[in-house]
Amino acid sequence: MNFLAFLTSLMLLGGDHPTLPIGATAPNFSLPGVDGKTYSLASFKDARVLVVVFTCNHCPTAQAYEDRLIQLTKEYKSKGVAVVAIMPNDPQSIRLDELGYTDMGDSFNEMKRRAAEKHFNFPYLYDGKTEAVSLKYGPIATPHVFIFDKARKLRYSGRVDDVEKPTKTPNTRDTRNAIEALLNNKQVPVTTTKVFGCSIKWAEKSDWIAKAKEEWAKEPVKLETITADGIRELIRNKTEKLRLINVWATWCGPCVAEFPDFVDINRMYRRRDFEFISISADEPAKRNKALQFLQKSQASATNYIFNIDDKYKLIEAIDPKWQGALPYTLVVEPGGKIIYAKEGPINAAALKKLIVDDPAIGRYY
Repeated sequence: MNFLAFLTSLMLLGGDHPTLPIGATAPNFSLPGVDGKTYSLASFKDARVLVVVFTCNHCPTAQAYEDRLIQLTKEYKSKGVAVVAIMPNDPQSIRLDELGYTDMGDSFNEMKRRAAEKHFNFPYLYDGKTEAVSLKYGPIATPHVFIFDKARKLRYSGRVDDVEKPTKTPNTRDTRNAIEALLNNKQVPVTTTKVFGCSIKWAEKSDWIAKAKEEWAKEPVKLETITADGIRELIRNKTEKLRLINVWATWCGPCVAEFPDFVDINRMYRRRDFEFISISADEPAKRNKALQFLQKSQASATNYIFNIDDKYKLIEAIDPKWQGALPYTLVVEPGGKIIYAKEGPINAAALKKLIVDDPAIGRYY
């Protein structure tokens, strides 16, 4: 995610993907839900009010509103209000460095995981394959709310409310105000608002991925030596950053197999208060081999190789609790508290979740 995308979201009023105007009839759709069902407008034919929310997994603003959408659904379901969420992004158009506030992208499988973790009580539909439905509605950012009356005429388009942070109380609850007005057969007081959030990742943005790969390939890759005292200082972590440390070796099959996950994690979170450090357990005489592997992996993070060929001193410097099997991975909070220590291959999805849920990082602005 980048700040320019946010500015675009604030200013864009249509352009190549015009937003459905107030008074328009709801475009029909047929989309798969994370629950295995296929949904269309007819699926909600009995609802007095239909709330269509374009949202996604990766956007911090979208995540900030998830609990409010769950509560909204809970409160209004018995009053004849149906809420349905549609994911509009092409997953292939999202760069790794746009995922700094999340542990998941916007693929259908990741949508299933997110819905299960958050216990969504509304249908969550996937439009990322063709974006055909999203193009008809024209959401500007995630989340973007479209509210339709019983005749399925658009009566409100805009934000959920005016406060992004879930820990603060909104001043204006635009979505609730629109729903209440329609339930009481009144005119919606404010029919449109601006939308703040992540820009929609339309399919034509997929060239960003190729550009990102070109940029990453140009980043310098270095390998410095480090002593036992230097490693102990890394573990003390006298910084404000969450520190991920991976001990690996070129001769370790699981190390080599999982290393791309660490490269991805670094690209995701390095713009946050986060730092990835790799430490090679190769013999100092094999430094060039280790460096070649790092270069091939485009591992432009901070990389070290232990300065002596004494694995037991390496073990004691890293973590006395470590039994010595590679790979070995630590997550160290600012101040030196080890919150994760894993001997053997990591679960990348679980590690990303641990990172983004740590207070040093967080999912929201």
